[in-house]
Amino acid sequence: MNGGPSGFNNAPLTRTTVIATVLFTIIFGIRGRHRNLAWSHQDIFKKLQIWKLIVSVFGFSSTPELVFGIYLLYYFRVFERQIGSNKYSVFVVFSTTVSLVLEAIAQWLLKDPSLNILTSGPYGLIFSSFVPFYFDIPVSTRFRVFSLNFSDKTFIYLAGLQLLLSSWKRSMLPGICGILAGSLYRSNVFHTRRMKLPDFVAYFFSRLSWPSVGNTSPTVSPRNILGSAPSSASRHMQGNYPAPAPTSSMLEPPEDSIVTLVSMGFERNSARQALIRAGNDINAATNILLDPRTS
Repeated sequence: MNGGPSGFNNAPLTRTTVIATVLFTIIFGIRGRHRNLAWSHQDIFKKLQIWKLIVSVFGFSSTPELVFGIYLLYYFRVFERQIGSNKYSVFVVFSTTVSLVLEAIAQWLLKDPSLNILTSGPYGLIFSSFVPFYFDIPVSTRFRVFSLNFSDKTFIYLAGLQLLLSSWKRSMLPGICGILAGSLYRSNVFHTRRMKLPDFVAYFFSRLSWPSVGNTSPTVSPRNILGSAPSSASRHMQGNYPAPAPTSSMLEPPEDSIVTLVSMGFERNSARQALIRAGNDINAATNILLDPRTS
């Protein structure tokens, strides 16, 4: 299992996050100031060093954390491709903000000296992403090793576990807060899943990052990436998903679209049939595959 076609096609916000994370980690690492990335309750509420909140969101405090963190961020770009950059921006802002608030509350309540300074990095975003990963990404392959059952999702969980335990309590607390933030987003608290940022936000990130190397897949239209109104085919398929009349263009969906859906964890034949029913609209096909009424 991977996060889709190689590169950051249709994932400009993830690309920007990865670039910022690498740059912050390297810059502070070269200067030997990794400790400045971390923050504590006293830094924010007594010293009013608000800048540490922003810095700590991006820069990891060690190279191993950076390796596993970038791997997970890169894989989770599948969610930006699935829901579009606009709604994914809301998810990023919500999960990061709520996670930081929960960390501050936990520090204040626990009063544990070992938790005075937490590890830094986009823990909130990464571990929030494990919630939709668990519920929405199906298992595509299973295998056995020494009588133990594994799936293609196992490696992602192992990478997350390694990151969660990288600094023991100092990394476990941000990870747990991230999972709680992701759960709150999924439960649609304050109707966050309906929120949208202005279209120029997603457009800004798409212009900010350089183009991905490799083939560009036109599987998602710019209107859907920016969170605008879905296409007519998508609106048509969000109801009872009636099969449209077959045409020559619908008999065989584009290979790019099939590969994208397979990369999300769906079976190839199911992806192909969904694309045919959706008139080769990948957003509508995704809705069909995720709708339990059609399974």
